[in-house]
Amino acid sequence: MNLLYHPAGADDALRAAMTELAVGRWMSMRGLLVETGSNWPLRSFRTRVLGIMAAGSDVVEAWLAEEPDSYDAQVMQARVSVERALRARRQQHASAGRLEQRARVLAASVSQHDWRDPVPWLCLLTLAQLDAGQVWREHRVRAAEPMLPAGPWGLLCEVHRRDPFSREAYHRMVQFLLARRVAEAGALAEVMDFSRWAASWAAEGSPLLLLPLYSLAEQFRRRGGRWRPATWRLQWAEEPTIGYTLRAYEGWFRKADSGLRSVSDLNHLACALWAGHKLVQAAEVFDAMGPYAAWEPWASVQDYGDQQDAAKALFLRARSESYTARSHARHRGPVAGQQTRPSA
Repeated sequence: MNLLYHPAGADDALRAAMTELAVGRWMSMRGLLVETGSNWPLRSFRTRVLGIMAAGSDVVEAWLAEEPDSYDAQVMQARVSVERALRARRQQHASAGRLEQRARVLAASVSQHDWRDPVPWLCLLTLAQLDAGQVWREHRVRAAEPMLPAGPWGLLCEVHRRDPFSREAYHRMVQFLLARRVAEAGALAEVMDFSRWAASWAAEGSPLLLLPLYSLAEQFRRRGGRWRPATWRLQWAEEPTIGYTLRAYEGWFRKADSGLRSVSDLNHLACALWAGHKLVQAAEVFDAMGPYAAWEPWASVQDYGDQQDAAKALFLRARSESYTARSHARHRGPVAGQQTRPSA
């Protein structure tokens, strides 16, 4: 089975709209957003992916010129503006400040048009990571949880009111925390505290149950760049890490709507299960992926060679080992197979 690396993952309708977008056509994007309607998790995902792709062209501007009163076109303009501001900051471009201000104004404006839609608030929350010094008052709101630092909690609350347990919103908070203390060791501790807190009250089926796995992967990535085979799998097999992994497997993977499971989340869970020697469960997650894969976290857990080639090799190794373990468990019979399942 050939691996497919595509930001749309298994979302065929999104992939088709992106194909049209690549050649400068916006009608499919408009139709896709109408079809998505008020499915807020799906709308958040699709507008984010489309915004990243459209940021390098004038397709959204062309759409707005044809339909200046289109709310969806205005939302996509906000998404595109945010992505351009992020890119300008990463490239340390002289226009970064101007683009950030433009994106903030557009997102705030469009947020007034449909109070139900979380996407404009996601745009504002995304921009918070550019304010590492927390100059803006809305980025230094006191947290309700004493152990967590001040931050854009009001913006997070606005998203949560509209789309409870929004996957993107909580990942944006992680990005803010990392940017806020990018040069300080305490940043990773804050991210871990936040991830544990979010996962502790997340509902069954919520992708927030995977946040600790993302934070742990970030810790390994920032503390030396590569995980060493002799030690890193031991850490994933021990408590509390294996506990987070199994809770994500039981509480998210087995209970979430399969149509809303992101390729990134599936890859992080499969990697964590494989690393923690829960191979039968990992095989089930690999099944759910089908041919779709993501570079992370595999690109950050290899020791040698080209990053993408090594990431693909490690993915294939983990999948093969997981399938082999499941086959052996089946041959040993139901009792042996049950022993490989996580405890309740």
